Amino acid sequence: MSTPNDTAPVACTSHAAPGASTDVPRPPPLSTHEALARVLAAALPLCAQPEAIEQVPTLDALNRVLAADIRSALDVPPADISAMDGYAVRAADVVAGRPMRVSQRIPAGHPAAGVLEAGTAARIFTGAPLPAGADTVVMQEQARVQSDTVVFDAAPPAGDWINRRGSDIGKDAVILPAGTRLTPQALGLAASVGCAVLPVARRPRVAIFFTGDELTMPGEPLREGAIYNSSRFTLGSLLAALGCDVTDLGIVPDRFDATRDALRRAALEHDLILTSGGVSVGDEDHVRAAVQAEGTLDRWQIAMKPGKPLAFGTVRRALGGESHDADTGTARDTAFFIGLPGNPVSSFVTFVLFVRPFILRLAGAARVEPQALRMRADFTQKKADRRNEFLRARINDGGGLDLFPNQSSAVLTSTVWGDGLIDNPPGHPIQAGETVRFLPFSALLAVREAVGTAAETVDVPDGVATLGDVRTWLRSRGGAWADALADTRALRMACDHVMTGPSTQLTDGCEVAFFPPVTGG
Repeated sequence: MSTPNDTAPVACTSHAAPGASTDVPRPPPLSTHEALARVLAAALPLCAQPEAIEQVPTLDALNRVLAADIRSALDVPPADISAMDGYAVRAADVVAGRPMRVSQRIPAGHPAAGVLEAGTAARIFTGAPLPAGADTVVMQEQARVQSDTVVFDAAPPAGDWINRRGSDIGKDAVILPAGTRLTPQALGLAASVGCAVLPVARRPRVAIFFTGDELTMPGEPLREGAIYNSSRFTLGSLLAALGCDVTDLGIVPDRFDATRDALRRAALEHDLILTSGGVSVGDEDHVRAAVQAEGTLDRWQIAMKPGKPLAFGTVRRALGGESHDADTGTARDTAFFIGLPGNPVSSFVTFVLFVRPFILRLAGAARVEPQALRMRADFTQKKADRRNEFLRARINDGGGLDLFPNQSSAVLTSTVWGDGLIDNPPGHPIQAGETVRFLPFSALLAVREAVGTAAETVDVPDGVATLGDVRTWLRSRGGAWADALADTRALRMACDHVMTGPSTQLTDGCEVAFFPPVTGG
């Protein structure tokens, strides 16, 4: 979200009884940053409650949030293993062009047949453990087989094509910290160290309902003045994608008593009550008054477009419950309430910007904000809005962004046409060719978290000819590279996306990658 204003405005808080006058001076609108900060400050993670932690089979833990660190009980790989199909040898025994007897054969999943005999080679396959005494692997493409002997065209250096013990994961290393959302990759990593069960926070329990006599369900006749309830499907699907246990209470009649009854029922067993529409000052908007009668409500005007109004509060439980207190972490007798705008695009945008981070924080996720991209605008928007705009845009074939022509908050097709939202700060016209902040839907809707990496384009000096030379040179420069490449024994490396060894020769313009091991601590 764009940079907040220097002065932090105060939200409009209302606890008036139904029908009481609310004619009070309106404070300035909140920035998107301030609104998000207030929402997140209230969301104490469920994993703070011991009773909210579950032991779930790894196969069933997709998209759940870890409640505790996961440490590896073993080194991965558990021994020095071959990175290629080829021959394991002592580098000092190899003479180019001289045959060597093949003394043993080691498939993956089988141990070596003892120590490698001096002057011999062992036929070895990818993933198989090296025999004691071998210190390098020659890939089979660089070998010529002659009966029960093998001939190498060149003498290899020591250390080639070996994945060292613990080079991927060291024993007792934290492989997945608490707060990690469990992607398919994370589940595979947990399984690779033998974890059959994982400690996770229980799923957030969310009740959702909609108000408005104009709302009609798809499949029913559309009477005059009515509209189909699209937000029920959009918001319900968004909640399900976040791993919530969702209770859909459907469409509630536009009456105060019906709305109040729905809130009471929803508060009993849920962490969050989510509604769309009904929190404005209209005579037929009863949600605001019902929430105030059953709890507390802050009605915020946020300096954003679309999605200006947002309501945040609590609803008392008549019979107690299992929710948690934002200040003490103890069991509390209220459920959180968030009221979204009624327009479908406004509802969608405020959900992904505020409700999604709130639910992720509630579930215990460590990272809750989406990762933005810097991209080129291939359009001009001369008119600058005083609010923080979230513009629906699409990535074009040239790698830039095109703008959807109709940015109305009622045009739901813009969210299907687009690939994400441009986060445009207040008062900023956009010129074609400038760089803008882009929030792709793949980040706003997905559960994957960002992983830190370092990248740099460099011209290497004369004499730096191999991957090993690059490693040595980068370490000599000091700083972050020196720290990252300190453990040369366990370092893995690649050239142009192919895993390889330190003796690999560089080519002009090649892409080099280093993969330090996961370490304990």
